Amino acid sequence: MKAVAALKAGGAALVAGSLVLAAPPAPMTAAETSAVQAKEQLGRRLFFDARLSSDGRVSCASCHKPEHAFSDGKPVAEGIGGRLGSRNTPSLVDVGAQRSFFWDGRRATLEDQALDPLLNPLEHGLRGASEMLALLKSDGEYAAQFRQSFGLSPEEAEPITAARVAQALSAFERRLVDGRSAFDRYRAGDATALPIAAQRGWQLFSGVAACTRCHTAEGPKPLLTDHGFHSLGVGMKDIERQLPSLVRQLGEWHDDGRAQDHSILRDPGMAALGRFVVTLDPKDIGKFKTPGLRNVALTAPYMHDGSVATLEEAVEREIYYRGKEDGHPLILTPTEKGELVAFLESLSGWPSSAYNLGGQRPDSRD
Repeated sequence: MKAVAALKAGGAALVAGSLVLAAPPAPMTAAETSAVQAKEQLGRRLFFDARLSSDGRVSCASCHKPEHAFSDGKPVAEGIGGRLGSRNTPSLVDVGAQRSFFWDGRRATLEDQALDPLLNPLEHGLRGASEMLALLKSDGEYAAQFRQSFGLSPEEAEPITAARVAQALSAFERRLVDGRSAFDRYRAGDATALPIAAQRGWQLFSGVAACTRCHTAEGPKPLLTDHGFHSLGVGMKDIERQLPSLVRQLGEWHDDGRAQDHSILRDPGMAALGRFVVTLDPKDIGKFKTPGLRNVALTAPYMHDGSVATLEEAVEREIYYRGKEDGHPLILTPTEKGELVAFLESLSGWPSSAYNLGGQRPDSRD
C-alpha cells in the first residue's frame, strides 16, 4: 500500500492569557431577511421533492422525517429500491450548530454534505450533478424560484447550479431549530419542569456517571455533544478478523481518490472503521462523532449502525464503556438507570414550528 498522509482534524486555536469575544452579528435588514426566507422555501421544496432520485420515490424527507425529529426510526438508512446503507440516519434538528457532518465527520459544512445523499448510489441514486440539474431544469417553476431566491437577473443563463442547490438545502436545514425542552426550562429556573426522577437522572448524568465528559451541557440550550469522536466498541467484534484487509483496502481507496461516502455505505465493515476512514490515524479506528442528545427519545434506534434499540439499552452500553474507560466498573442500581432514562426523555423540544415555513405542511410535493 502506498504511503498516505493522514488528514488533520480541525480545531480551535487557543490563545494563552486572553479571550476575545466576537461582537454579536448586526440584525438583518428587511431585504436580507426576505432573501434568506426565499432560500429556505426553495430548500424546503427540494428537501421534500422525491423526483430528485433515480426511481422518483426517495426524497431527503424519506430518511429525515419530521415526526422522528428528522431521523427515520430505522436501524440504517433505506434508499432507492429498498437498498440499505450501513449507517443510522441522524436527526437534523439543530444541525446548523454542528461542527462536522456524517458519523465520521468527513464533511466540514452543511453545504459540503448537502449533495452527497443525492449522488449516493444507495440513497437517491442520481448518477451525477448533471442528472440532478437536468431534473430540476425540466420544471420551469424551479428556474423561476432559483432566480427569485438568489436575486438573479433575467439575463442569468443558468440559474440552477449544484452550488445553489446545496446552499438552498442548507438554508432550510439551518431552520430546523429545536424548541425548549423540559430540561431547558428546568435549567432556566423552573424547578417544576422536571419530575423528581429526571432531576435525579440529571444529577447522575452530570455527576457520578460523568456523561457530560462527552455530552457536554454548556450554554442555555446545550446540544449535549462535545463534537468529538469516541469509541464504544460498537461493531468492532464483527470485523476483528477482516481488519487488516479493510485497512489495506481503505489505503488503496485513499490513494485512488475514490469517493469515501459511496464506499462506506456499500460496505458495513468499512463503515465500522469510523473516523479512521477520514484520518487514517490508527487511534481513530472505531471512533464515531458524539451524537447530540436533544430529542434522543424520538430518534431510536441508536449508535452509528442502529444496533441498540432502546434508551435503556443505550444507557447500559454507555455505563459499561464508561467503566471500561476509567479502569473500574461504574455500578448503578436499576433505579438509577431508570432515572438516567427519565432525564434523557426530558430532552425533547420537538416538534417545533421553526421549520414549518409559512405555515405550510411538510408534504412530499409542494
